[in-house]
Amino acid sequence: MFKIEAVVVGAGVVGLSIARALAARGLEVLVLDSERGIGRGVSSRNSEVIHAGLYYPPKSLKARLCVEGRRALYQYCAERGVPHRRCGKLVIATTPDEDTAVEALYERAQGNGVEDIALIGRPRLEALELEVQGTSALISKTTGIVDGHALMLSLQGDAEAAGTTVQLQTPLIEANVNGAAVVLRTGGTEFAEIETGLLVNAAGLQAWDVSLHVQGLDPATIPPRHLTKGSYFSMSGRAPFSHLIYPVPMASGLGIHLTFDLGGAARFGPDAEWVDEIDYDVDPKRGDAFYAAIRRYWPGLPDGALVPDYAGIRPRVAGPGEPTGDFVIRGPKATGHKGYVALYGIDSPGLTASLAIGDYVADLVLGGQRQ
Repeated sequence: MFKIEAVVVGAGVVGLSIARALAARGLEVLVLDSERGIGRGVSSRNSEVIHAGLYYPPKSLKARLCVEGRRALYQYCAERGVPHRRCGKLVIATTPDEDTAVEALYERAQGNGVEDIALIGRPRLEALELEVQGTSALISKTTGIVDGHALMLSLQGDAEAAGTTVQLQTPLIEANVNGAAVVLRTGGTEFAEIETGLLVNAAGLQAWDVSLHVQGLDPATIPPRHLTKGSYFSMSGRAPFSHLIYPVPMASGLGIHLTFDLGGAARFGPDAEWVDEIDYDVDPKRGDAFYAAIRRYWPGLPDGALVPDYAGIRPRVAGPGEPTGDFVIRGPKATGHKGYVALYGIDSPGLTASLAIGDYVADLVLGGQRQ
């Protein structure tokens, strides 16, 4: 039987950040993932936005870890040469009712400790983005974009340099936490048994499935799982904007917004569709709702400009009609086992918060014991 100090299930941006943090504190770490490459799940199907921390309820994990993670992420990208851009973002109000909502968002962001934000009126908005139609806006200067895959490659390099092994195409079949150690069985090209003192479940969409395969875990510690599909449409041609453009957020998400990649290619989305199964097909018919939503803040969007692009699935712990759920990070006290940590509902702003989540989990299980 192979023995190692810590195993992280999931080689997405969060799993790699956790492995990096644990290895930096002196643990020997093994990362397992069932896919052929790193970050093939939630981490590869998002907007690649570095969020400022505007939206999340004060004192929530999302608010705290987004702000901490965003500050750490900018510093990390600058030090490691990870491609990114601090382009800024505008949240647009298009009616008097939305003016009130933008003002409330500004107050929330201030409560979350977000820097470099301001409320602006129509004249300033038109000076910044001539083709945007709005009555007012919140400007966030610390919002940006990042090359998510380059970030994950850098995190993997850091973790491996500290002694971590990343093992792909190796699904976790079963774990048993009845005892001082956790015993794992893995599949893939060869079956293996692994004994570890710490198992961290950072499997994203599959986090619930992983926990269901952990023998000795109380099922009551596993929260409900809800899936929200978000489709994206790209634009044929360049959008005439220098900032990311967002509508006032909705109950189910941040609304259909404009982002662009580091090459300047524009994309819109995601929308929000509650689903029961993981399906990444984009229905072209959803484009009708995209045109209507986008033209509320950009009336000049040309007919025929939108092209179906890709979709992502957001894992959530709250369902339709409920307030958007927080990150759920169940440490040893919550799981009932010294050697088991599980993360659920790590949707947006998971990429932004990833470095902070890594440190949070390391603190949860190690405190200041290992350096």
